[in-house]
Amino acid sequence: MTPELRHIRYLAAVAEHGSFTRAAEELHVSQPTLSHQVKQLERAVGAVLLDRAGRTVRLTDAGAAYLAHARRALDEIAAAQRSVHDVTDLSRGVLRFAAPPTFTPYLVGPLIARFRERYPGITVEFGESAQDTIESGLLDDRVDLGIGFAPPRLPGITAEALYDETLAAVLGAAAYPSPPAALSPQDLATHDLALLNPSFATRHHVDTYLDEHGVTPRIALQLDSIQVLLEAVSESDLLTILPEAVTDTHPQLLRVPLQPSMSRRTVTLLHATDSHRSAAATAFTELVRAEHRRRDTR
Repeated sequence: MTPELRHIRYLAAVAEHGSFTRAAEELHVSQPTLSHQVKQLERAVGAVLLDRAGRTVRLTDAGAAYLAHARRALDEIAAAQRSVHDVTDLSRGVLRFAAPPTFTPYLVGPLIARFRERYPGITVEFGESAQDTIESGLLDDRVDLGIGFAPPRLPGITAEALYDETLAAVLGAAAYPSPPAALSPQDLATHDLALLNPSFATRHHVDTYLDEHGVTPRIALQLDSIQVLLEAVSESDLLTILPEAVTDTHPQLLRVPLQPSMSRRTVTLLHATDSHRSAAATAFTELVRAEHRRRDTR
């Protein structure tokens, strides 16, 4: 017997759940059928793939080795199915997209809105993640495209430069009717700051800038939500440091340049170098490039 895809899926389900009963429930097959199919697979490959002796069913060493290769085959089949389901007129399909949280307020939202306006039949699956996680997702075919910074962290990732991002002081318009023309690092030391927590790349960039200028910041608020941070700053006299472009889509916020300025970061479009580019991903790539050109002409 030649193993079929269902045999591999059955083996993977049992290994994941550690139980024939729970795997059968997930697969909507009877437990005897599932057990029989796995035994067929074991006979076909000539090895015992599951250790059934304990309370929990586990992969044997042979089973772990076999499933590691078989799962890659399943991933390739899934990618092939997605490519077949893509249609050139983009009347249906899926776009899997990810970006670090600081891009959400000013870039991701408008991009997705324009994309949905052009291609309402495409389902967009968006997730906020750190760049390392995004690149791992691209390599594992869990993400089609990502936004990040140059250079890429992992081999096998291609980064297309889009624009240079500038960080600035951002403050609430209501609390600062006459904002300063610029702020120095020493000026920042006199303000209560609201900052993203240290797990964010942007926070690391800010900390480095302040440290280089010998400034110990007065951190009044530390958050892991970019949306809550923006709301807190807009409703108070707190000051934050974020990409200056966030004020383009948040009129209740003002930006004040830093002098000296912080080093600029190159924003890039990320994709796996050798991956299949779906019709939806190709269309989104063109939209991102158009947004880049629009920024250049402003």
